[in-house]
Amino acid sequence: MAFWFCWFGLGLVPHSIGEENSSLEALHEDALKGDADAQFILGMKYVDGTGVPKDEEEAVKWLRKAAEQGDASGQVHLGVMYITGTGVTKDEEEAVKWFRKAAGQGDALAQLNLGRMYDNGTGVPKDDKEAVKWYRKATEQGVATAQANLGRMYITGRGVSKDEEEALKWFRKAAEQGYAAGQISLGFMYRDGLGVTQDEEEALKWFRKAAEQGDAAGQNNLGMMYITGTGVTKDEEEALKWFRKAAEQGDATAQVNLGVMYRDGAGMPKDGKEAVKWFRKAAEQGDARAQLNLGRMYDNGAGEPKDDKEAVKWYRKAA
Repeated sequence: MAFWFCWFGLGLVPHSIGEENSSLEALHEDALKGDADAQFILGMKYVDGTGVPKDEEEAVKWLRKAAEQGDASGQVHLGVMYITGTGVTKDEEEAVKWFRKAAGQGDALAQLNLGRMYDNGTGVPKDDKEAVKWYRKATEQGVATAQANLGRMYITGRGVSKDEEEALKWFRKAAEQGYAAGQISLGFMYRDGLGVTQDEEEALKWFRKAAEQGDAAGQNNLGMMYITGTGVTKDEEEALKWFRKAAEQGDATAQVNLGVMYRDGAGMPKDGKEAVKWFRKAAEQGDARAQLNLGRMYDNGAGEPKDDKEAVKWYRKAA
């Protein structure tokens, strides 16, 4: 049997907005009078459809008014609207412009988002050192996502000298704030003995924390610990449980692992049809391992009637 761990994806982060006591009518009046706070709040209400019909274009209108007055929250949210193409034509360079304006005012989430843009080369030329600069500014304000991202830069040596102990430090800070991606990364550091003495039980602990938050990568990784007996007594049924939780959330790695469990009869009776189902779900997401396994199922007539054309199709996709 072959199973796989999975890492995590990191996305852009908008602010949250709390409940407002003002009536919608009073809020609208204040917004029309040019109150930037009211404009921002009204824009967010249109984003969420809170107290008003959801209207993304109207949201952009009010967020822009707030942003143009220098409101940092309006600026970062307007950037999010541009990067996602919500209520406006997607424009990565325009998103960078607004993130930069808010980041320059010290807005921590704008700093994080700007770092991400440089990290990926989205709307700007890819620049690891610039990404590190903005992640670090956000970490100084305690943003857990930025802490995990900075840890990733240290573990890979991107934009900074590779430093496992420094990576460990930042992953731990993120993990201790309850950030699932930080917990997963910290789990890998303990599992592999990177920057710290190898400790499989500690790795298990951090994977479990992420898994119990409902994080699919954490669930898959916890399943891996159970299927391999790493840091815990091997338990195929427990592995199956966690792979299933992650697979049902659409995690392709977990879907492949669940397919392998069904194919090989690990933790349950063999079921070729169910194996094909899960391999197909992952294969349709572009997972090469799933495509290879699905090809083999058709090649061998396992779970589906033998079909050489279908086998070749999936082998070709995996190649």
